[in-house]
Amino acid sequence: MTLYYLTFLIISLMCSAVYLIQWKKNYSIYYTLVFLLIPMSNIGPLMSSVSKTIGELIISTKITYLGGCFLLMIIMFYVFELCHIRINKYIKAVFVICNSIVYGTILAIGFYPWFYKRVSAYTENGMLMLSREYTIVHSLFHVLVFIEYFLSILALIYAFANKKDVSRKSVYLLLFTQSISIVAFFLGRRVLPNIEILPVVYVMDQAVYLIIASRTTLYDIDATVDESVEKQGLIGFASFDFQYTYLGSNEAAKRFLPELSSLYVDASITINKDMAKIMSWIREFENDHTYTVHTAEDGDKYYKYEVGYLYDGQKSVGYQIMMTDVTQEQKYLSLINDYNSNLKAEVEQKTEHIMMLQDSMVMGMATMVESRDNSTGGHIRRTSDVVKILIKEIMKDTSWGIDEEFKRRMIKAAPMHDLGKIAVDDDILRKPGRFTPEEYEKMKIHAAEGAKVVRKVLADIDDTEFKILAENVAHFHHERWDGSGYPNGLKGEGIPLEARIMAVADVYDALVSKRCYKDSMSFEEAKSIILDGMGKHFDARLKEPFMACVAKLEEYYQMEENRA
Repeated sequence: MTLYYLTFLIISLMCSAVYLIQWKKNYSIYYTLVFLLIPMSNIGPLMSSVSKTIGELIISTKITYLGGCFLLMIIMFYVFELCHIRINKYIKAVFVICNSIVYGTILAIGFYPWFYKRVSAYTENGMLMLSREYTIVHSLFHVLVFIEYFLSILALIYAFANKKDVSRKSVYLLLFTQSISIVAFFLGRRVLPNIEILPVVYVMDQAVYLIIASRTTLYDIDATVDESVEKQGLIGFASFDFQYTYLGSNEAAKRFLPELSSLYVDASITINKDMAKIMSWIREFENDHTYTVHTAEDGDKYYKYEVGYLYDGQKSVGYQIMMTDVTQEQKYLSLINDYNSNLKAEVEQKTEHIMMLQDSMVMGMATMVESRDNSTGGHIRRTSDVVKILIKEIMKDTSWGIDEEFKRRMIKAAPMHDLGKIAVDDDILRKPGRFTPEEYEKMKIHAAEGAKVVRKVLADIDDTEFKILAENVAHFHHERWDGSGYPNGLKGEGIPLEARIMAVADVYDALVSKRCYKDSMSFEEAKSIILDGMGKHFDARLKEPFMACVAKLEEYYQMEENRA
């Protein structure tokens, strides 16, 4: 019998030694307590097998109950931790107190009748055995053991059903060991009254926990990442407390910041000139309390330094600087930026070329339409130039709300204003004299038709605002401020601004230009007609910018006359 207990005590100690060899800092404290308590508990049955007096039997019993009182509780705490189920610290305290009270009554065996009413010794098969009479405390002890077992099983079942981040293998193994342990605890003495089978179960538990321990680190992603990073030396860490005292750094940090190599632990960095850069980073972090990032270039290397709080559990205790080599990242970004810059330049070049082709196409269509009209030679080019002069003057007054984009679109749209004449019959369009009322009505359709043509021509253009503006110019440049225009009889600000500007340019060119049915009008007469039309034909607000550019308009048309 003694050999049996001795064998399993030795195996138990060997398991604990293996655990000690493979121990890692991220192992749970409950693991360590299990591997500490099991060998201690296994000493009890061995002592009992060699006891010669009742006093020695009582001492061995007290040692044996050490595992019975605390081992299952510790295993329960570990099960909850493994299953990521948090136990309130007060509930933990209740279990510790209850088990401690029970063990206190066990320690009183031989002195007070709290756990056993009476104890005596008898000899059986040459061995001294302990006869005992139990108290209610012993029954309560069994209830406590059952509660701890039941809660452990419940936690394992809950984790199996609901926790995807808990290892199924670990749950299976723990369910198995818990079940064997509880059966051995309650039924072992009834099956084998003269032999303790708990030492065997304890050793089996240790073997299972060694298997779980070997994989625990693999499941702890934070720990494996930290260790991998540390081994590879990819990230450096340096820590300082709130008094700017150096707490330490890893080797990678000393490679990134060589000045750390000369620092002693507990040295203040406030008085060290070599640490001025680090102090400035910490000060910056203190000012805004947000994670601060600094990138530094060292030759062909780039390093990133990130400053944040150093935590001990949930409490911040100082500052931590994390350092990484971002050379490859920076080179990649530089390559991407160069590629994007080249691509952008190429896209802009091609876009500009496409826009030039579009402008040429539009101008070509407008010229083609104009060539059918005997009376308006050069009208498209001249009105476009007048629009440029007029809109530059309008933009001097910011109350119009016109920006450079509007100006660009307006100048680009001006040549399209008469595209609708393509739908007018040649016998009307090319008539040398004035139109009859019937002919004039047919001529008026060019405004609405122009809007349709512009819409089709610009259908594939991405600039939606330009398409709307160009269509408005073609459609509404014959509308009048007082509502007497065509084709829709719009009035006032119901007429789009671009159409109002185009109307002034269109009429002014018609007045000062020679047509087949009339001579050119003098600049003074043309100016007088335009001014008279302000508030009736034209937007009265355009009077001031028109007057401001009259001289430029006259100069322009004189140059045109000399060119002709």
